[in-house]
This record gives sequence, structure tokens and C-alpha cells, in this order.
Amino acid sequence: MTKHLIAVCAALAIAASVGTASAHHSFAMYDQAQTRTYTGKLTRYIPGSNHAQLIFELVGPDGKPVPGKDGKPSIWGVETASAVAMARVGVSPKSFPNGTIFSVTLYPLRDGRPFGAMAGMLIRCGMTVPAGGCTKDTGEVLVVENN
Repeated sequence: MTKHLIAVCAALAIAASVGTASAHHSFAMYDQAQTRTYTGKLTRYIPGSNHAQLIFELVGPDGKPVPGKDGKPSIWGVETASAVAMARVGVSPKSFPNGTIFSVTLYPLRDGRPFGAMAGMLIRCGMTVPAGGCTKDTGEVLVVENN
């Protein structure tokens, strides 16, 4: 009975670790040959253990929404490090509430959908776009560029 219980526990442990490993995806879907920098207003923070996501409405230097091809505000998303890692640099639902203005540099999806993976730079600029835009000079640099 004890050998059977040990075998079942070992099988469950292996199955759990395989599931966790396969849940973490490749970054091949992102075009890592190019980066784009966007300024936006946070509309949703999605915490995650592997990656958090920031969903945002693009804004121009005047703070007004940037319209998409359909005339509606352009909505983008960016995948970041884990929620725990982001909290260490000051990005959490409490410190980065909806409406926060920020700039981020990302690797866009290869298929053209409005989503990307953070490529290094993340700047928080408060609840309004500062004069001159949300830049290193006008905001708080939370993540430094890798380049």
C-alpha cells in the first residue's frame, strides 16, 4: 500500500510540474526584431503568476484617445513579467490603478494584433499626460530599457 501511495504521489508531482512548464509559452509570436513605444491610459491590470498584462487605451501627447481604423479608441495590451516581479518595481493594482498614464516599449505580435511583450522601458506619468508627453524626463522610470 505504501509503495502504491508513493507511486501515485510521484505521478501527481510529475504531472503538476509538466502542466506548469507547458503553461509558459514561447516568445516566438512576438517580432523581437522591432520595438514600438506607446503611451496609454491603463484600462485593466491583469495579474498573473507567469506574466501580468496591462491593457491600455492609446493616448496622444494631448492626452486624448488615439482612434483606430474603426474610429473607436485604440486598445493595446502588453505582457510583462509576473505580477510579483512587477509589484517589486511599483506596478500593482493599488499603485498602478485604472487611468494611470504610462509609456511602454514592446515587441509587437507578428500577426499585427494590438498586443506585445514588454521590451524593457516602462514609465509611469500619473493620471494626466505631462506637457511634452510621458517620457523619461517627465515621468517615473519603473523599468529600464534592455538595449
